[in-house]
Amino acid sequence: MNQAAPSRSGAHLGAEAFLTRFRGLRDRLPGDAGARDRAALAFAASGLPSVRNEAWRYTSLRPLADTQFQEPLTEVSQAPVLGDLPELPRLVLVDGRYQPGLSTPPESIVLSTFADAPEFDGADTALPMVALNAMLAEDGLVIQVPPGVDAGTVLMLAIAPNGHRPIDFHPRHRIMLGEGARLTILEVARGEGTYLHNAVTTAAVGEGATLTHVRLQEEGTDAFHLNTTFATVAARGTYDAFVLTLGARLARTEVHARLQGSGGTIHLNGAQLLGGSQHGDITTVVAHDAPNCSSRQTVKNVLDGRSRGVFQGRIEVARKAQKTDGYQMNQALLLSPHAEIDCKPQLEIFADDVKCSHGATVGELDANQLFYLRSRGVPEAEARGILVRAFLTEALEAVSDDTARTMLDQAIAAWWERPQ
Repeated sequence: MNQAAPSRSGAHLGAEAFLTRFRGLRDRLPGDAGARDRAALAFAASGLPSVRNEAWRYTSLRPLADTQFQEPLTEVSQAPVLGDLPELPRLVLVDGRYQPGLSTPPESIVLSTFADAPEFDGADTALPMVALNAMLAEDGLVIQVPPGVDAGTVLMLAIAPNGHRPIDFHPRHRIMLGEGARLTILEVARGEGTYLHNAVTTAAVGEGATLTHVRLQEEGTDAFHLNTTFATVAARGTYDAFVLTLGARLARTEVHARLQGSGGTIHLNGAQLLGGSQHGDITTVVAHDAPNCSSRQTVKNVLDGRSRGVFQGRIEVARKAQKTDGYQMNQALLLSPHAEIDCKPQLEIFADDVKCSHGATVGELDANQLFYLRSRGVPEAEARGILVRAFLTEALEAVSDDTARTMLDQAIAAWWERPQ
């Protein structure tokens, strides 16, 4: 028996089905088989994370563990029309596999794929979902921007168009910016049916470089979306990230960002709009390892029906990271008495010359404001929409790219107008 294939009795929550898949695919997967074996051993030891894991105490993956996923059989001809998205250079993945025939990459970047150049560094396989990705990843994008180049804005589309049977895919992406380079990525995830989209992204921002990374997750409400990002920022570099979560039955965006050089900046902002029985989780860890760096996190949640939102934000300040400026805020608007928000902000500070703060607010729509609008002839649904959009305005203002902000604003409008 392969050392990465423990017996059924040794497998933990949800692990056996994925391990069986790995046994069958192992010799066909690209890259270092030894690295995949080590990832498989790590995943076999942990299984899917459970609520007994502190980092997952508010998010149960039991529904995912109870679903029997299969290998995707990509049918590119069934990819949906994407005319409602900005006309930009685009990189398209269908079921986690890059599709050059649907893509129009810009000349300003150096593009390759994980399938052509497999690389497993930069991600922590001690995290179960990262280990699962390392075990089963087949493809993904490798984007490089040379020093001093402004690569503009690129649309990155992840599509699961078929929905005929439960599938899982585990794309692995790398983004690397040279010194002084600039890049804006608008990442959009869409899909139909039941599937697991378990992506891992590593981003390396060079000295004085700026990476703007905007995500729009609007997958179908039967999907599972788990996304883990590792970002490192060199001196005077900037990683400016925003995520808007609208879709999926269960979604988790997890970001581990590290400021490695003096004068670096990290923004990890986002919003979650959830209804029905949706579950959305935004978990962040920002490590300040260098002096004179700043980080900002503002996450807003709008929760309706029996939905549940989670925000876990952690700021770690090393002893040498003097003059750190760190801030995080989580705000939730509950539109239903059955909706729930769980918030856990954390600060771990070993330096003594810092400015760090965090806060959280939870409330419902202001009855006086709602009455004011109703008394002037505004229908209740429209009045509620106006107040929700006002609540989200501050979150969208954190998006510096005009094209990205327009795209997100349109997605929010469409979400509000759809049947709940």
